[in-house]
Amino acid sequence: MESQVRGGTRWKRFAVVMVPSVAATAAIGVALAQGALAASFSVSGQSFKVSADLLEGQGFSQYGAIDSGKTLSGKDALHPVAVSAFKTAKITNMCQSVVTPNIPVFGSVSLVLRAGTPGHDKVEADNLYIDVEDLEADATFHGIDIGVAAGDISKGPKVKSDEVAGKKANPYGFAQQADSAELTKVRQTAWATTAGTFKLSGLKMSLSTDAKECY
Repeated sequence: MESQVRGGTRWKRFAVVMVPSVAATAAIGVALAQGALAASFSVSGQSFKVSADLLEGQGFSQYGAIDSGKTLSGKDALHPVAVSAFKTAKITNMCQSVVTPNIPVFGSVSLVLRAGTPGHDKVEADNLYIDVEDLEADATFHGIDIGVAAGDISKGPKVKSDEVAGKKANPYGFAQQADSAELTKVRQTAWATTAGTFKLSGLKMSLSTDAKECY
């Protein structure tokens, strides 16, 4: 399962890291496309899919947490997640999709956002936290430490636990960290993401009345 690749550890389809989500409004999308914007986004009551050709990150950490919120019908819900974080990240050919069902008249409506596509600069983010439910990717980690306590993370962003925002994490729980990581062929399902800054080049948003997703 584990093999050494250029001083790093490589796992195929290892559920660790993801890519950022982007706000589902045209106004915020335009602001992001024009430059850097402090961002804290989530899709209340819905998970969303994200894909990318390549994620290159520095200062990685990961630990378990519980997200709480409301379903689309207004009921309380808990979501166990793996919080994956980077001090900095660059992302090539990023796509995010959210499908909202049962809209009167229209039925299902899909929002698809793309950035960092061929011919544009890579997506850039710092202090990036992603709450991941499922991920597939080919990943290489450099200088990885497995089995540290979440409260002892030193290489990547520290544990982020905010009960007001509905996130709980145990600082004494299992965690892992690495100096850097590269992930290719990323396919993930996430519930929320936060970042200090997102910078998206060539941002494009589209809406359609069908269940159109990134993968």
